Amino acid sequence: MERQLANATDSRRLHAIYRITWVGFAVNLVLAAGKLAAGVAGRSGAMIADSVHSFSDLITDVVVLVFAKLSAKPKDATHDFGHGKYETLATVIISLFLAFVGIGILRDSVRAIVWAIRGDLLPQPGMIALIAAVVSIIVKELLYQYTMRAGRRWDSPSVMANAWHHRSDALSSIGTLIGIACALFLGEKWRVADPIAALVVSIFILKIAYNLIRSGLCELLEQSLPEEVEREILDIVQCSPEVREPHNLRTRRIGAAIAIDLHIRMDGAMDVQHSHALTEEIERRLRERFGADTIISIHVEPLK
Repeated sequence: MERQLANATDSRRLHAIYRITWVGFAVNLVLAAGKLAAGVAGRSGAMIADSVHSFSDLITDVVVLVFAKLSAKPKDATHDFGHGKYETLATVIISLFLAFVGIGILRDSVRAIVWAIRGDLLPQPGMIALIAAVVSIIVKELLYQYTMRAGRRWDSPSVMANAWHHRSDALSSIGTLIGIACALFLGEKWRVADPIAALVVSIFILKIAYNLIRSGLCELLEQSLPEEVEREILDIVQCSPEVREPHNLRTRRIGAAIAIDLHIRMDGAMDVQHSHALTEEIERRLRERFGADTIISIHVEPLK
């Protein structure tokens, strides 16, 4: 029965991830095409670059769709702990794309600033590019909120990483908006504000990418769960007065699930059936707190 409930939860989770990602894919496709058209029509190199950033989101959406399906596969003969780390790998890949986009924006903005310092006149964008930047900021921030809320609900690292990619596009559009507005309303000398703003935005994007890559790599390298989570695990284990001295606790994350391995001590005269019932109760409480897919291994030792 418990396994059936877990399978039903997995199915709902996968369906939700697919729905969220397809919504993002459709919005990104329309938005990227619209920004590209506005950039060309409005003679805005910044808006054209912003549209390329949006097109990069389409690639990451495909990554999430592919890896979410792989990570939802149950354990098999070659994957005793399931396929959850495919989702972690997807998070790292998405974050690398994010870093790549940030480096591209950084490079282009520095190049434009150098041109301005040399005395080159940067092109003046049209009003359509300004409108497109405003629309992009609103749409991408709404898409970020929608995707992040769903990612937290279903505890999906790759969906949350994709949400940050949506926000990075919104941040990029803010830089574009500032530059276009300065170029339109403050005169030729202020056109350099566009690449300066883009430079600041690229730093924020690279910081987000760094944090996501570090988190994903820590999971792939079997980093333990945070200390406060391990303390909570020990508190749950010690709820029964017959369970003593939990030790050798080892934890890690496997995609959306966590794995817990620990030793406990009980009365050496206790019969096997009773000790087994106690460990089953511990497992029930841990899965109730951390999810039905929590992988638990408990080794029982006699009290010294």
